[in-house]
Amino acid sequence: MTRENHPTHGAHEAAQAGDAPGSRTAERAAPTAERVPRTAGTAVVTGAGSGIGRAVALTLADAGWTVVLAGRRRGSLEQTAQLAGGAATRCVPADVTDPAAVTALFDSVREHEGRLDLLFNNAGTFGPAVPLADLSFEDWRAVVDVNLHGAFLCAQAAFRLMKDQRPRGGRIINNGSISAHTPRPDSIAYTATKHAMTGLTKSLSLDGRAHDVACGQIDIGNAATEMTAAMSQGVPQADGNRAPEPTMDADDVARTVLHMASLPLEANVQFATVLATKMPYIGRG
Repeated sequence: MTRENHPTHGAHEAAQAGDAPGSRTAERAAPTAERVPRTAGTAVVTGAGSGIGRAVALTLADAGWTVVLAGRRRGSLEQTAQLAGGAATRCVPADVTDPAAVTALFDSVREHEGRLDLLFNNAGTFGPAVPLADLSFEDWRAVVDVNLHGAFLCAQAAFRLMKDQRPRGGRIINNGSISAHTPRPDSIAYTATKHAMTGLTKSLSLDGRAHDVACGQIDIGNAATEMTAAMSQGVPQADGNRAPEPTMDADDVARTVLHMASLPLEANVQFATVLATKMPYIGRG
């Protein structure tokens, strides 16, 4: 992937093909300044120390983005930065459940990078897979704090920065889940927060219109990460049995996020679903 976009390339090809000036083909091949795909800018990736967050951070860095790596563990963030080679990254340890830490994270972006073009709102946790009757309030609250409160705090801070910067605007991509559509057994806290994420995405999308802030959501199913390692050994199914499930490469998710991030702000992937082709989701198992 290259670090530059070449908006005149399509117009050049149209001219070579003999399209007359003013023709529909020529007009579509010569985008206006507003329609040129976004060049790489500054991105914040939460949960960047592992899994989907790490894969997305590395893919953005490879495409020329300056990537601020946020997460609780500095060591994991530094490992991601090392994997990015010489790409422009900066590690900022932050707990997304702490309002002061989130404020400090985005204040540092304003100070060091000068603007924010993308938030990949990714930090999340499954919580314990236990029967509903056995789930403690503390475990419920821990999942809600990360998956919902943390996502809101980061989105709000990014929104404030994007609407006030010049040129104004930016994009927020929330990491939902196929659990935002269909639950797994014994996952009430995770499922509830991912349904709530969809509401967060829709409200951000609506409220962002006046400020050129776009918001979309990627719903992921069975990306191969540390969090899904048990799937090859068998996980509970809706019929009460346990069965192994197929997974997909997390880089396939990251490439989808990169596409969403690269669109001009007048275009938005509102919802995207990327899942292992043969996982038990479509149909009845």
